[in-house]
Amino acid sequence: MSAAEAALVYALASETAGAPALAVEGVSHAFGSRKVLDDVSFSVAPGEFALLLGLNGAGKTTLFSLITRLYYSTTGSIGVYGHDIRREPLRALALIGVVFQQPTLDLDLTVEQNLFYHASLHGMSRAAARRRIEEELARAELADRRRDKVRQLSGGQRRRIELVRALVHEPKLLLLDEPTVGHDVQSRRFLLVHVRGLCTERGVGVLWATHLVDEAAPDSRIVLLRRGRVAAASPAAELLRQSGQPDLAAALDSMLREDAE
Repeated sequence: MSAAEAALVYALASETAGAPALAVEGVSHAFGSRKVLDDVSFSVAPGEFALLLGLNGAGKTTLFSLITRLYYSTTGSIGVYGHDIRREPLRALALIGVVFQQPTLDLDLTVEQNLFYHASLHGMSRAAARRRIEEELARAELADRRRDKVRQLSGGQRRRIELVRALVHEPKLLLLDEPTVGHDVQSRRFLLVHVRGLCTERGVGVLWATHLVDEAAPDSRIVLLRRGRVAAASPAAELLRQSGQPDLAAALDSMLREDAE
């Protein structure tokens, strides 16, 4: 690591110390007269794996779009390690890595070309980008596919490359919107283990949006969205205790059934 890179890492660590990875407070959003989010508030701590759980249409993707500035938030506030997304968008967004619900890789570029392009958008030098790309591809067990065109990869491999891309610039907050939908059990397990490892090993805060209750774990924080409102936001163990159900999956399934009625 160069002296300049080390100084940048130190500066980022200093300015993010003590603040939540993500703080959403009183956020509402509407499309015309249809309110999609209503006074949403919750937080994600550094190193915490938080599951944003809700049925399709609950408002998960809209919330992600507000956090990433694809939509403009006019009510409430969204902070990333203390940086308000409206007042300091560049600082806030620089700390975020995103895996969107819809695939966004260029199929006609190689894996490496896709990743270098992303690194250039974050102002990374070629040398720094190459080092980070090599590290993350190795961690994703895809180093041998770096010069293959993306269209030659399986769906699960493409998803892993999207995760690699989100991590190249070393974000402190990782957002994943329905990352395992349509993937087989092995691919889903790999992504879950991989991302949970980022929490414990690197202190990355994670917000993982899903409607699949089996992706929750006893050590997760659960944020349950119900028709655009937060119905619960607490550790999974606390939700299980309150529910009276025999296990976490049954507790969450019961809550989602209530939402569907």
